[in-house]
Amino acid sequence: MASMPLPGRMRWNWQLLSPFAARTCAPLPSSRWEKAYLIPFTLAYHPLHREPHFIDDARKRLEHTLAWWREWTRICQLSEFEAPGWNEAVERSLVTLKALSYQPSGGIVAALTTSLPEELGGVRNWDYRYCWIRDATLTLYAFMNAGRFDEAGAFREWMLRAAAGAPDQMQIMYGIGGERRLTEIELHWLPGYENSLPVRIGNGAHEQIQVDVFGELMDTLYTARKSQLGPHQEAWRFQQAILSRLESLWRGPDQGIWEVRGGAKHFVYSKMMAWVAFDRAIKAVEQFGFPGPVGKWRTLRDEIHREVLARGYDKERNTFVQHYDGAGLDASLLLMAEVGFLPPDDPRFRGTVEAIERDLMEDGLVLRYRVGETKDGLPGEEGTFLVCSFWLADAYTMIGRGHDAEVLFERLLSLRNDLGFLAEEYHPRHRRELGNFPQAFSHVGLINTAYNLRRINGPAQQRADRSASPHATHTSWTGTAGEQHRERSID
Repeated sequence: MASMPLPGRMRWNWQLLSPFAARTCAPLPSSRWEKAYLIPFTLAYHPLHREPHFIDDARKRLEHTLAWWREWTRICQLSEFEAPGWNEAVERSLVTLKALSYQPSGGIVAALTTSLPEELGGVRNWDYRYCWIRDATLTLYAFMNAGRFDEAGAFREWMLRAAAGAPDQMQIMYGIGGERRLTEIELHWLPGYENSLPVRIGNGAHEQIQVDVFGELMDTLYTARKSQLGPHQEAWRFQQAILSRLESLWRGPDQGIWEVRGGAKHFVYSKMMAWVAFDRAIKAVEQFGFPGPVGKWRTLRDEIHREVLARGYDKERNTFVQHYDGAGLDASLLLMAEVGFLPPDDPRFRGTVEAIERDLMEDGLVLRYRVGETKDGLPGEEGTFLVCSFWLADAYTMIGRGHDAEVLFERLLSLRNDLGFLAEEYHPRHRRELGNFPQAFSHVGLINTAYNLRRINGPAQQRADRSASPHATHTSWTGTAGEQHRERSID
C-alpha cells in the first residue's frame, strides 16, 4: 500500500492488485464510504535493441471481446428454438465451432487436443489438431442454416486452397494453414492422460487412401454453389481433375471413414460417397451449365449404385453392411438417405436403421462399429460415437420417427459438460466423455440435428436435394471471413 498526492486537498491510497492493475481509493468529502477505482497499467519485457511494446488496457480488450461475441451470436438464426435449453445448446455449439476456426485461413480444427483417449489406459489416442476434408459438407450446412455464411465461405476457401494441386496428392486432412506434412510421432517420455499411452503428435492417417473424401469435397462445392458462395469456374477445373482420378480409384479398397489401421477394405460408405462425387458432378453440369463428360459420369454413377446394392447389401438381414464380403454394421450407413443414395422410404434403408438400433447401440447411444467385428488394427474398446447418435436422430426424422429423434436429441444434450462442450465419444458405463475435446464433429451434429427437428426442410433434406439450401446474400456473406473477424480480441 502506498499513497499518491493528487491535486487539491486529498491524498489517495493505491494498492497493487496484479502486474496489470492497481486499485486506488480515497474518502469522498461528502461520504464516510470509500469509493474504489481501477487504474490499469501494463508491464512489458523487451530486449534492449527493440522498442518497448505495451498491450492495450486488458479490461477494455475484454469488454470489446465480450461485445464482439454477443454481436456474433445475435446474428445467428435461433428463433425457432423456443425451449431455452435448445437455444443455448445450438448457440454454444456455434460459438464452439467459431472458436475452433483459424481466422487467417478459415480452417476449422477437429479438436483442440491430442491424445485424449478413446479408452482410458488404452492406445486409441490421436492428434486431432488438424482440419479434415470429410467435415466440410456438414459444417457448411451447420453454419448456413444458422445464417453464418462468412464462416461457411471461409471454410470452403480453406478447403480449396489446401486440396489444390495434383489430384494424386490430395490428402484427407491438412494443417490449419494447409500444411501437408503431418508426420505422426509418439512421445514416449510423457505419461499420457490417466496413463493412456502413447501420446502422439501428428497423424499418420494423412497418408491413407480414403475414397469418401472425394465425395465430401464434391458435395461441399455443390452445396456452396447452391447457396451462392464464392466463384465457380476455378473450383470446377479442380473438380474435374479429381474426378479423373476417382474414375479408377473407386474400384479399389481403402481405409474408410474411420481410418482403420488393420488393412484396406471395400467399405460401403466409401463406395457410396464415390457415387455422391459423380452425382454432384452431373448436377453441376445440369444445373449450372459447366462443361464435362456427363455421359461417362452417369455410367460410372449407375455402375457404383448397382455394385453397392449387389455386394454391400445383406438381403437376409435387410441391411447394408460395413464392407463387401463382411457381416458387420457401420453407423456411417445412417447417412445413406441424407446423401441421396436411396430415398428415406426405401425398405433397405429403413432395415439398415433398424439393424443399427439392434446391433450398434449401447445404453441408447450409437457405436460407430463393433470393435470385435471390425479389424481396425488396434487393441481395446471404445465408447459410443456421439456424432453417430446425432446421425441416427437425423435418420429418424427422415423416416418419420420424429418423437424418437427428439428423445434421442434430448439425451445427447444431457451429456454436455457445464460449459456445453461435447467430446468425440461417451462411455455409458463409466458415464464420462472420452476422446479429444471439444470435438467439432459432435457440435456440427448437434446443430444440424436441432435444425432437422425444428425445420421441415432442414439440413438433411437440403443435402438430399429434397429442399432448397439457404442462400447467401451480399449482407450475409462478404466473400471473406468477415471484416469484423480482424478486430482484436482476447482469446
